[in-house]
Amino acid sequence: MPAPTLQELSPAGLDVTVDPYPVYAALREQGPVHRILVPGTGETWLVVARDEARAALTDPRLSNDIRHSSSWADDGGHALGVNMLQSDAPQHTRLRGLVAREFTAGRIRALRPRIQEVADTLLDALTGARSVDLVASYALPLPMTVICELLGVPAADHDSFHTWSTELVAPSSPEAAGAAAGAMTGYLTALIEERRADPRGDLLSALVTTPADGLSAEELLGMAFLLLVAGHETTVNLISGTVLSLLAHPEQLAALRADPGLVDGAIEETLRYDGPVETAAFRFAAEPVRIGDTTVPAGDSVLVSLAAASRDPRHYPDPDRFDIHRDRAPGGHLAFGHGIHHCLGAPLARVEAAIALRALIERHPRLALDADPADLVRRPSTMLRGLTSLPVRLQA
Repeated sequence: MPAPTLQELSPAGLDVTVDPYPVYAALREQGPVHRILVPGTGETWLVVARDEARAALTDPRLSNDIRHSSSWADDGGHALGVNMLQSDAPQHTRLRGLVAREFTAGRIRALRPRIQEVADTLLDALTGARSVDLVASYALPLPMTVICELLGVPAADHDSFHTWSTELVAPSSPEAAGAAAGAMTGYLTALIEERRADPRGDLLSALVTTPADGLSAEELLGMAFLLLVAGHETTVNLISGTVLSLLAHPEQLAALRADPGLVDGAIEETLRYDGPVETAAFRFAAEPVRIGDTTVPAGDSVLVSLAAASRDPRHYPDPDRFDIHRDRAPGGHLAFGHGIHHCLGAPLARVEAAIALRALIERHPRLALDADPADLVRRPSTMLRGLTSLPVRLQA
């Protein structure tokens, strides 16, 4: 019998794209790991409990390399080039080491003035507007501008790049995703060659000019792709998701208005409560792996649900309550993953979201939702959770 989809397991009338948490809670009560069907991908094992999720994310027998999959036939598992997200140690260690210095605490602090400037410029452009789409006008262009400037993507190309990125992380069809992958490959290849011929002060130039034992052509393409896509997609969802969670809980928004120092707590609680990444990247069992009471056969795929793990009541009292004053559980949430694949850009995402949220609340203290919550649309994606738009009123 085929495994069920999450939608088939959900209570009648509940769209798991909108709210998967009741399904995760029901599954977690039955056990930490379950066989499900991911539409368009196939059957996989889904880990929904925090302890087992944390252990799975550091288990070297669960490989990020698709070549360990029993269904692997060719190198099509690498969307664009070869990147850290689809690599294991020691290759992953080498790739991460080449860019880790760009995401240290000191480097992120140095970016703060520019991030603030981008936020202020975007908010200036909204002066006089009564109602706007916060995703299109603010949550998206802020991290897109920052990561593109960091890598060296010209401002005129930001819109095209985001269109391709959106199609790749939430495909509308296999054909459209293939076309987006081809377009982005061509664009990045040309940009890399341009920087090779004329290095500048950006990160892409630094990567291109690393020593011969640095990045291969495929690794360079994969690195540019991963940094650009991951460097803005998750932060868009974090900014808009935090605003939505606050608007849905007016007492929490009032507390933040009264004490802007709670902004970091609001960001961390959103990461736990409804974070931008629903599942970690697929893992593949290089050998039989025991998770809870289940043995995952060699070659099977595993999805670790970061969203489910971050609402495990064994670690988070009253986990379905959004509370920006919440005491942090030991070990924290898993919204950015865990282990060697813990999100490299997490410090940048936190700073961008905090600056964006503080500036927005200061400029627009009467911010309110300008749509029926039931009409808000989530992007269809196995990995990411995010809104397609967020209509808000800026003025009462």
